Amino acid sequence: MPTPPPPRPERGRFAPSPTGPLHFGSLLAALGSWLYARRAGGQWLVRIEDLDPPREVPGAAAAQLRTLHAFGLVPDGEVLYQSSRGEAYRAALERLLANGDAFVCHCSRAALAATGGIHRRCVAETPRPDPAVRLRVRPATRVAYRDLIQGAVSQDLAEEVGDFVLRRADGCWAYQLAVVVDDAAQGITEVVRGADLLASTPRQIHLQQRLGLSSPRYAHLPLALDDHGRKLSKSLSSLPVDEADPLPALRAAWAMLGQPAAPIASAGSPSALLSAAQRAFDPALVPRGREASLAATHNGNVTAPS
Repeated sequence: MPTPPPPRPERGRFAPSPTGPLHFGSLLAALGSWLYARRAGGQWLVRIEDLDPPREVPGAAAAQLRTLHAFGLVPDGEVLYQSSRGEAYRAALERLLANGDAFVCHCSRAALAATGGIHRRCVAETPRPDPAVRLRVRPATRVAYRDLIQGAVSQDLAEEVGDFVLRRADGCWAYQLAVVVDDAAQGITEVVRGADLLASTPRQIHLQQRLGLSSPRYAHLPLALDDHGRKLSKSLSSLPVDEADPLPALRAAWAMLGQPAAPIASAGSPSALLSAAQRAFDPALVPRGREASLAATHNGNVTAPS
C-alpha cells in the first residue's frame, strides 16, 4: 500500500494592491491572516498584487511593506510581486485554452449591457483588435463551500457570474486567474481576507478545479465600518495607520476580530502585543457577518450586522 503524501505545511498570506498607503481595513486583513496562520504554527507570506498599472501609486508597495514591518507583521519569506509572474499566468491560460475551458472573446461591455454585464454567449458582431480571454462557465455550474467564518456559501456561476475574464482586453491579467495561480505556487492552505471578496471565491474554486489545483480553506473577515456604518474605504475614517504609533490601531483591529482586550492590555510594543495575541487568539470569537462596526472597539466588543 503506497504511503500517503505528507500534509501540506500550513501557510497563509496577505495580498494588498499598491493603490495607496495601508489603511485600517487592510491592517485588519493583515492581522487576521497573520493570526490564523500563526495559530496553526504556519507561515505567513505577503504578495503585492500589482497587476493594474493605471491604478497603482508609485512607491505605494514599498510604503505598505514598511508599515507592516513597523507593526511587527514581517513575512516569512520573500515578497512576491504579481507583475513578475506573467509567464506563469500565460502557461495557465494556454492550458485552459487548449482544454477548451477558455476562449477568446470580442464582446465589449456595451454589447453585454442587456444581460447586466454577464457573459453567457458571444454577441460581438465584429472582431476587436484587443479581445479578452474568458473562462467558459457551463450551464448549471454551482459552486458551494463552507467559509470558516461566514458558513455555507453557494453560487450559481452560470446565472450570477457567467463567463468571467482571465485576461483583459487591455492585456492585463485578471485578478481571478492571478490569485489562483499564485496561491497554488506559494502553497497557500488558508486564505483569510475581507468579506468584499466573498463573492469571488466560487469563481476561484471553479478555476482551481479546471486547472487541477487544490483549493485552500477560506475565511472572510467582516469589513470594517466607521461609526456611521460606512465602509472605511469610503469614509473620512480611512486615514493611513500611523507607523510611529502602531499600538492603537493594532488594539482596534484585535477588538474588531472579536477578541477580548485583557490578553493584550499590558503589551507595550507591537512585538509584545503580537506575541500575546498569538497565544490568546480564538477564531470562534471572530464575528460572523460581512460588516463590523469600528464604534465599539474601545471595549473589545464588536457589532457585526449580518
